[in-house]
Amino acid sequence: MSTAKEVPDMPPPEAFDAWADDDAYARALDDSLGVSGEGPAYFAEGRTRYTRALAQRFAVAPRTVLDFGCGVGGTSPLLQRLLAASRVHGVDVSARSIQRATRDHGSQRRTFSTVAALWPADVAADGAFDLATCNGVFHHIPPAERSGAAARVARAVRPGGLFFLFENSPFHPGTRYIMSRCVFDQDAELVWPTAAMKLQRDAGFDVVAVRTLFVFPRIFSVLRRLEPLFHRLPVGAQYVVVGRRRS
Repeated sequence: MSTAKEVPDMPPPEAFDAWADDDAYARALDDSLGVSGEGPAYFAEGRTRYTRALAQRFAVAPRTVLDFGCGVGGTSPLLQRLLAASRVHGVDVSARSIQRATRDHGSQRRTFSTVAALWPADVAADGAFDLATCNGVFHHIPPAERSGAAARVARAVRPGGLFFLFENSPFHPGTRYIMSRCVFDQDAELVWPTAAMKLQRDAGFDVVAVRTLFVFPRIFSVLRRLEPLFHRLPVGAQYVVVGRRRS
């Protein structure tokens, strides 16, 4: 990525600004996730704990974390606490979402900016982060523009750092049903794991893990202790592709 023009634009901010209003996003998410028996906090904590476990496995202690597509910033305190990060920086295309994230969660160790502000030129954010995480963002990005988004993340992650790309599983009927109920997922085009792996590789990451998460809904919560047995099978509601940045 030698010039900013080589990176395709992200989705238009107006597509997400409406969900930056107080409680609008949370209400819509709660409504769509209700069928699972869990709320957003359960899934956010599960993803972050799994991120911590795999980061430890790959010997990466993330002091600086990029939350790519942070929305209104609700996951940033969790990332900072569970990953023991000295700085979490969230970016989003929606300026209204960033304003709310800064208001509700901003601090000296938690900062936020628009995508355009972090990458105003090709030299911006070079290797500034030990770890990047992204949840449910790429299915909102038109397929032709996904490689550009992945390239932005690659530019921001230091060599040897990790990129956790979480997406909703196209294999899971419950996930498809939940997304059909979610008003801000009406434009979504699901990302298949093979496509997510290619995005990472083409952007400059070596894929080091592909795992599935959230196998059992709350009604079968007694079985959740068995979920590690299923992490390599495409049976969870979400999956994660983990890439390590090449030198």
